[in-house]
Amino acid sequence: MPNDPRTAAAHTRNNVLKLLSDAEVARVSTAETAATLSPGEEYLDLDHLEEGVRVATLTRYMSTANLLPKSTVADATWRAILTELPPRPVATAK
Repeated sequence: MPNDPRTAAAHTRNNVLKLLSDAEVARVSTAETAATLSPGEEYLDLDHLEEGVRVATLTRYMSTANLLPKSTVADATWRAILTELPPRPVATAK
């Protein structure tokens, strides 16, 4: 199925991970062992890249497994990653 959303999501995830340097992969792996993200920290959920950049909140506990915190990668890498993300639908006023 060429238009299978799961295939497209897996392709995007692989493209994002290919952009990481060895040092960034190590920092992401270390971050995955943390209990939570700091409030206000930007991140991507590697299982739901279609959601785009998310921000950690005070009230929401989350596992850090499969998350890519912005703080673990270089600014240039983060910008390159953002270009790989699928476009987000634009809400239209009714």
